[in-house]
Amino acid sequence: MGSEVWVGTWRPHRPRGPIAALYRGPGPKYKLPTNTGYKLHDPSRPRAPAFSFGSRPPLRHATCGPGPSYLVPARMTVRGTVGSPAFSIYGRLSHTAPVLTPGPGRYYPERARNVTYPSAPRHTIAPRNWGILAKQATPGPGSYTVPSLLGSRVISKVSAPTYSIYSRSPVGSCFEDLSKTPGPCAYHVVNPMIYKTRAPQFTMLGRTLPPRENTKKPGPASYSVDKVVWSRGSRGRG
Repeated sequence: MGSEVWVGTWRPHRPRGPIAALYRGPGPKYKLPTNTGYKLHDPSRPRAPAFSFGSRPPLRHATCGPGPSYLVPARMTVRGTVGSPAFSIYGRLSHTAPVLTPGPGRYYPERARNVTYPSAPRHTIAPRNWGILAKQATPGPGSYTVPSLLGSRVISKVSAPTYSIYSRSPVGSCFEDLSKTPGPCAYHVVNPMIYKTRAPQFTMLGRTLPPRENTKKPGPASYSVDKVVWSRGSRGRG
């Protein structure tokens, strides 16, 4: 390979730092917010007042009156109609259901002895009616429970202090097994940031690398420039 292939002193080498032309960017893909209108306006720009043409609002007080379109009769006054009495001839009314009223032959005055004629008092001895008394389940004096005046559960009475005797507690007695008592390792240490003022916290992240492509690309040594044959009117072939 001759020295005339390369221009000047430049030779293929690995770049010292990232080159922006080697990476793919989004291009003119960003869309700035609009400066016109009211919605989605650019927050960094002043927004002028916006007005709209609304439709006509409906009538709020809608009246259901007929208005001055009705006609009052000439005979109608404040106290009613004025004029002579008028009659009309109606048809015959239909027969209704017959009224079942008893006639004079349905009554028997001779049977009303104690009601219409004076008579002496008369009494009868009837058996004791246990059935009626059995149905009346009226509670007796022993059915009522009067609340006790002893103790501290009486609402309307002032009660004296009450005491109770409990059994012996196993805690702290001679029957307590001290081997089951939790030791110092059984308690967890509480973070001081819970009950004290929390100090600011910072984290150290790793270095952010520029985006790179994982596709394999041929290097400068993969090209054979000396094997290319050029001719007029034809493509090059290797």
